[in-house]
Amino acid sequence: MQKTISMPNVNLSPSEQRSSSLKPIGLGLLIAAGYFLAIPLVFGANGYLLNVFTTMAAVSFISFGVWLTFAIGRINLAQAGFALIGAYVTAILVSRLGVSFWICLPLSGAVAALLGGLIGWPVLRLKGVYFAMITLCITEACRLTALSFPALTNGAQGIVDLPLPSELSLFGLTIIPAFEKGARLPFFYLAGTLMLLGLWFMWLLDTSRVGAVFRSLRQNEDLASSLGINVAKYRVVAFMVSCFYAGVGGAFFATLQQNVYPTTFQVLDSVYFMVYCFVGGLEFVVGPLVGAVVMMSSFELLHEFQRYQTVIFSGLMILCILLMPNGILSVIKRRSGKSEEASNA
Repeated sequence: MQKTISMPNVNLSPSEQRSSSLKPIGLGLLIAAGYFLAIPLVFGANGYLLNVFTTMAAVSFISFGVWLTFAIGRINLAQAGFALIGAYVTAILVSRLGVSFWICLPLSGAVAALLGGLIGWPVLRLKGVYFAMITLCITEACRLTALSFPALTNGAQGIVDLPLPSELSLFGLTIIPAFEKGARLPFFYLAGTLMLLGLWFMWLLDTSRVGAVFRSLRQNEDLASSLGINVAKYRVVAFMVSCFYAGVGGAFFATLQQNVYPTTFQVLDSVYFMVYCFVGGLEFVVGPLVGAVVMMSSFELLHEFQRYQTVIFSGLMILCILLMPNGILSVIKRRSGKSEEASNA
């Protein structure tokens, strides 16, 4: 007879339940207000900085997928490879078949998720460094595949001059106007929308019973299997969701840059996606977003050092992980907990 993992029965008062449910909602509203209102108001005239914030939102979205694979106890270095797949799917469909970008965006995620499921079924049996090495090879294999089929991908020359997103309308009503050449705000708002939707879905997943199952896989797969959980199925589902995030993010970047090359996403990008999760904190759904904001802001602030920029940034990144191994948010949580204890004493 199969058993299921029982959720802890915690009796909370109505006020405590409302407080716990309002916290993530308040955080989401704060992020949305800061992104959609404050940033355009302060930096709207600076096209470069607006592009930096757009990139922050987009890489955060992709990194949410890496965070999910960490949740099942896997180190995923294939995220850049599946982002490259999503980028090429959109580039080929938009430039050669004239398919609307708004159809290609979710379709690229679906194709990446499908391929992720096919690859993940046998590969996810591996753990630790073995899985990490296999996923690293997947990213490199995607790059080499793009080079090896020039009839489809145009090889090293890539696919360039991709059209901008056209108007999105429903029943004759314009929902999203066509993007104009040189306009940065539309991409800024699109990246922010993807980021918030990705964060919201990941939070729903993490707080659901499925999220509890994912965490049980990270802690002890054998125990989870003995309780009747289909471990292989849940591993593949998590990996497919992660690949979907990568595919959608890759499609966005291809359209933002209006080109895609075999080197658009590389192994180093997968490392960065992983580092964003570490720096922000693996315990927190919003960790990848915090990590991306901190690391990318630090890199831009070091711009004055020019050729030493990357060296200094790498040193700061290592120092950050050494001093805060559980992430920035864990330090904030620990300090806020101490202040609450002091106030209650």
